[in-house]
Amino acid sequence: METVWFPYKKEILKLLKRYKKATKLIVYLKHLPYTESLNQLMLPALKYRYLHGDMIEVFKIVHDFYHLEAAVKLNFNILSRPITRGNTYKLHKSSCHYNIRKYSFSSRVVNMWNSLPNDVVEANTINT
Repeated sequence: METVWFPYKKEILKLLKRYKKATKLIVYLKHLPYTESLNQLMLPALKYRYLHGDMIEVFKIVHDFYHLEAAVKLNFNILSRPITRGNTYKLHKSSCHYNIRKYSFSSRVVNMWNSLPNDVVEANTINT
């Protein structure tokens, strides 16, 4: 099975259409709206799955699950003062002038990662 990392809007809409069609193939869910079908199947929304996958990858990179040379380079925010909001592994958000950079992994994960609480980013394992 091919994994889709985080496609652009056009590809997301195509994939979402396939997910909706797949839920309609289940007879007892055929009459329900897509969101209700997901609830009945206890499946997360597609957007949540992408965000969840991104946060797992950042966690692995930050906690050295990957070989240093193979991992995406993420820049940490080095502050001289104590952190009062967010977490101790805050990432630096660089400015992006082009969409290709703006939607790249290292740019799109910064805001979500920085908003996570400290106990999440300092967990011992991914499952925690």
